[in-house]
Amino acid sequence: MEPTTTIRDHLENYLKREQMSISFFSEASGINSGTLSNILNKNRPIAMQQLDRITSAMKLEEGHFYELYIDECFVHATPDWRRLGPFLHRCAELDKLNCIEEVIQLMMDNLSYIPLLFDLAEEFYHEGRFKPAILLYETIAESEKMQHSERLALCQYRLFKLGLTNDQQRNLIIAAKFEYYVDRLDERYQLDALNELINAFGALHRWSKVQELSEKLKVKATIHYELNGRRKQEETKRPIVFYILYSDLAAGSACYHLKDYDSALKYVSLYADNSWVKDPDQDEVLVINQFQEWAEANRYIYQLMAGQFEVLPSYLEYISTKENEIFPALCDIVTAANRYGENIDYVLEQYQSYFTYQEQSNRIGKVSKQVTDDRYLRLLADLGAYYLKKDEYHKGLGFVLDSLRFSIEISSGRGMLRGIGLFEQYREYATDTAKQQYKMIISEVQKLNEEKVGFADSYM
Repeated sequence: MEPTTTIRDHLENYLKREQMSISFFSEASGINSGTLSNILNKNRPIAMQQLDRITSAMKLEEGHFYELYIDECFVHATPDWRRLGPFLHRCAELDKLNCIEEVIQLMMDNLSYIPLLFDLAEEFYHEGRFKPAILLYETIAESEKMQHSERLALCQYRLFKLGLTNDQQRNLIIAAKFEYYVDRLDERYQLDALNELINAFGALHRWSKVQELSEKLKVKATIHYELNGRRKQEETKRPIVFYILYSDLAAGSACYHLKDYDSALKYVSLYADNSWVKDPDQDEVLVINQFQEWAEANRYIYQLMAGQFEVLPSYLEYISTKENEIFPALCDIVTAANRYGENIDYVLEQYQSYFTYQEQSNRIGKVSKQVTDDRYLRLLADLGAYYLKKDEYHKGLGFVLDSLRFSIEISSGRGMLRGIGLFEQYREYATDTAKQQYKMIISEVQKLNEEKVGFADSYM
């Protein structure tokens, strides 16, 4: 059964209404008049390019007839990839996600389309067309969920990378789901996948998970290096030595956050050592130098956290010439000052421009947004605690309120709980304006908690 109103019907009505001949419309659309006649007489299907030209010549919005095209060419006719492929491309270009979703659901009845859809999803992914890529990956993953295939694992990897946002609760769910698939990935993707999982769990303060994944990354990266030497594994972002060194840095960071500073310092010595890298090339030298910088900086901060504040002047001198190190250093210095009751007013005055959110990078790449978000939230709350302890209530509560706002923005239950605790502890010193702002923020927290069942519990 054909639809009651077809694209041909619309074209015929347009020609009659405009009193336009096929020849004239042929010139306007760039479609051969014979081809148009065959289309109108139902002797020829409408190709994708012809549909767009007809739509343009009729002075209609791009994609105007796409829903009808689905009905005519894919519902009431056998789907043909020569028509399906170009159609999905155009839908992606025009952001007509509803059309893509409708078509791929029709295609799932024929499993032979899955490899073609996967290749198209990969094409969209590499072109930066992430929304249509997600639709395809989700559909393929659902259809292959019982197959345990490498294709399924790669779909889940892409969905993990594309799914990470500033919503920490959602990130936790996404990371936990993807971890199940990481070992099924083709080896060329595993190192980057483990690296990104470590960053995700680190930003969520899942330190035992960071330790576990760091050990796994160390083993896999070392095997790759022993087999391939300096050669960069196909598809990895960085030289193999990066992943070996990063596994030690991440493990050390986990020890640091678990307050095991002796173990953290032992890991520092591991990623500071590059004697095992034979004849490093230019890319490897860049990586080695960055890790040596991190090692020096982390030695300072681990000593500070252990209460050795006599190293602070040397640490400040060290970061003064390293722009990329200032923000993470400031975050840790404030934490250490709060722990040991040290006065760091002169430090905060010098680096107050870093109290605003900025994307972070280093000499070998961009810092994960999730990691930067976590650090910035900690900085705001720690600044609030620092000034409150100094009886600078107006400034301190201002930072606490800022931390609460940012906690809501990134859906951090831990951040909200800490901010609420700080404000309630010093409520009696808050101005009426601050109390009103706090009341409004709390209503947002309650709204968020209602929308996300068990939200706060997931951070306890």
